[in-house]
Amino acid sequence: MKITSQMVKELRDKTNAGMMDCKKALSETDGDMEKAIDLLRKKGLAVAQKRSGRATSEGVVECYIHAGGKLGVMVEVGCETDFVAKTDGFKDFAKDIAMHIAAAMPVSITREEVPEDLVAREKDIYVQQAKESGKPDNIIEKMVTGRVDKYLGEICLMEQKFVKNPDLSIQDLLNELIAKMGENISIKRFSRFQIGA
Repeated sequence: MKITSQMVKELRDKTNAGMMDCKKALSETDGDMEKAIDLLRKKGLAVAQKRSGRATSEGVVECYIHAGGKLGVMVEVGCETDFVAKTDGFKDFAKDIAMHIAAAMPVSITREEVPEDLVAREKDIYVQQAKESGKPDNIIEKMVTGRVDKYLGEICLMEQKFVKNPDLSIQDLLNELIAKMGENISIKRFSRFQIGA
């Protein structure tokens, strides 16, 4: 199948990948747009995994203020070089993450950082609800494990669906940026402030 410049442009608009990467992905998938998107995502993940061991000692602290000064977020996003930290793509990513945190209220960046007592409390609630439904113990355990897993996915930043594009998780967004920038990037920490909360 002939790969047209319009197809390349469409894929580029959808993925933010480089023009040659888009052309190559379309060639490898015989022009199938969905398969090309999946292929680019996998390549982004591979690049992210290769770069994950590198130190991210440069970066930015980005702020987002919402609701007339009633809600604010500060987020630190790290990268390997000052050059990348100054690019529009990197700065836009940091702004998007700060805005996302304001809207989605994550508790932590990853599952490992969720406080044990918070998980234990949720688990107790789920166990109680499952027992009240009269299910046998082996079913209760599976139900509770599934609910806890779902809960963690909702409160951990990297697993949350991006508020501007629910088709992507924050991890997907980060992987795409790492593939595009060619160096390790990490969301290091954040704080969310809300008046009256």
